[in-house]
Amino acid sequence: QVQLVESGGGLVQAGGSLRLSCTASGRVARIIDIGWYRQGPGKQRDLVATITDGGTTYYADSVKGRFTISRDNTKNTVYLQMNSLKPEDTAVYYCNGNFQYWGNVWGQGTQVTVSS
Repeated sequence: QVQLVESGGGLVQAGGSLRLSCTASGRVARIIDIGWYRQGPGKQRDLVATITDGGTTYYADSVKGRFTISRDNTKNTVYLQMNSLKPEDTAVYYCNGNFQYWGNVWGQGTQVTVSS
């Protein structure tokens, strides 16, 4: 099977930056698309950004112009560069990927806290 492991979360002041990483391990064949969701306190889990294996990206309106998603196919890793962070970006960030043969896989999540 395949596992996703996130890293890079933490505590940052408003206006600051963080970079999240998510690496797929195991029997990875093709990562069809991969991206990030987030779930704030008392909120539903929402899509933040995704990137396909062809490099097509999608961003939620709330993060456009501030977040950048990228991937390194040689390392089976996806990144989320988060700039100009706001307190409302505070959430647990989950990596999610659609894999050839394995289907949809979730990571365990990483906490991002933005203080005002």
